[in-house]
Amino acid sequence: MDTPRPHPLTDAEINRLLDGQVQGVERDALLHRLQGDPHGRERLSHWQAQRDAIRQLHAGLLQAPVPPGMLEAVNRASDAQARVSSWWRWGGMAAGIVLAFGVGRLSNHEWPNEGATASAPSAPLTAFARDASVAHAVYSPEKRHPVEVGAGDQEHLVQWLSRRTGKALKVPRLDAQGYELVGGRLLPGDQGARAQFMFQNAQGVRVTLYLGALFPTTEPTEAGGETAFRFAQEGPVPGFYWVDQGFGYALSGPLSRDALMALAEAVYRQL
Repeated sequence: MDTPRPHPLTDAEINRLLDGQVQGVERDALLHRLQGDPHGRERLSHWQAQRDAIRQLHAGLLQAPVPPGMLEAVNRASDAQARVSSWWRWGGMAAGIVLAFGVGRLSNHEWPNEGATASAPSAPLTAFARDASVAHAVYSPEKRHPVEVGAGDQEHLVQWLSRRTGKALKVPRLDAQGYELVGGRLLPGDQGARAQFMFQNAQGVRVTLYLGALFPTTEPTEAGGETAFRFAQEGPVPGFYWVDQGFGYALSGPLSRDALMALAEAVYRQL
């Protein structure tokens, strides 16, 4: 009797391998299946090359020591994360929205500690990406009111959100990728205001860029900090997120990993 061939790896399983999220027997089992999955090996190699290329953009800052203010935020994170878990037990979108925009946002002190690696994002960092995903899920389906300020008033939109977030913002141009600005809105965050810019392509597919400070505004001299691009799929839609000089960015949308990566790269190079 012929030995049955292992099932091809899913994108989620390849992503877990790439990010080092599986160990021991589970990892050995995935690697065994990968041996008989040439398409899976090709995807894994392609994604690894993408991540390595993006990581080079951050090579200098990745070697910098973690500022004391961020280490203090990490020490507060475990308490906040326990609170997050209890909120999620409520279940349903209503609880998700409360988590994203209510008390659960205290978990967003998103900094890896000194022992953290690129393959093991902290729970608060993951929460930031999930908040971005939830915000996308809440507003992107809207037909009449997807944004507070439309693209026709872009200058006012940028000035308003820059003033509220405390950072001079820029709206990236995604025309070359087939996306046009719909507009934007103001959202709450535990370290001040957060902003969301929405883009749409000719087929009506929408992606959102969610951004905001991830450190106390009273500690601007200790607000350095940066992470490489990470892929997140814990929320309603997947996305890529990163941190640059203490400011968090997350691009979310109902797209494949490769399509989101291309858009995230385009955004990063313009900000």
